[in-house]
Amino acid sequence: MSDKIALASCNGMSANGLVSRVAVGDCKKEKDDVISICMGSTSADIEGLNDEMLKKFSIIAINGCGNGCVNKILNNKGIDVTRTIGVGEVLNENKAFATDPYRLDDEGEECVEIIKNKINDEIKTVRG
Repeated sequence: MSDKIALASCNGMSANGLVSRVAVGDCKKEKDDVISICMGSTSADIEGLNDEMLKKFSIIAINGCGNGCVNKILNNKGIDVTRTIGVGEVLNENKAFATDPYRLDDEGEECVEIIKNKINDEIKTVRG
């Protein structure tokens, strides 16, 4: 396994999908040991050219909705997910709700901070 941790965010067109993408982007900017996975590229890679590279990383999946698309895409390619975050579940626990799938308002930014904190907790868990 690589020393880096890969974050795989939801690419869905929901408010929680946007929160997922922004939180992952922020974490990647703030940490040198974090990379992000493009789920569009991953799902379009029918030849599996990136599969071996992705298997080098511990992966944290950040799903926007309950469908778990990030996990399904990776699992269908035989790529293990180390940890999973359900954005909707975490936000419900914190009584926070994003409503706009296209722009972050004050509530959306609050949601991003909550998810960033959850991602950072999961990174610490993976690191042991």
